[in-house]
Amino acid sequence: MYRFAAIVVTLSALVSGLIIPILELNETHLLNPAWPAHARLHEAWQLLTNSALSTLAVFLIWSGRAPHLAIILSLIISIPFLLAFATASTYGGSMLHSDGTQMAVGGMNLAVLIAVVLSTLLLLSLVRLPSKKQKN
Repeated sequence: MYRFAAIVVTLSALVSGLIIPILELNETHLLNPAWPAHARLHEAWQLLTNSALSTLAVFLIWSGRAPHLAIILSLIISIPFLLAFATASTYGGSMLHSDGTQMAVGGMNLAVLIAVVLSTLLLLSLVRLPSKKQKN
């Protein structure tokens, strides 16, 4: 189960710490001239924070220093994204692009689908990973 958890944390880190920043470093997100400068600052902050937490999670799980904490850090990135998606109508948020399209699989937004799958696998890893007391 440990290797499974390490792989899931690593996949989560690749998505939140590398792929998303690359995808959002363009005119639709971070460099969007229509966004207020303050919103772009928050976007940069979020991307850098998620990348830093992802890097730390990968280190903590592969070094064996704090595998449970690594999974929790990964969940701290993915679960709030899902909460933001679920409550988007309360603050005018959307996963649709400015032209009204979205990347979807079977009618479900691809980013949301990936976050649901990774969050589920992370939660499974957290529950199934033995504690230090159980190992001894």
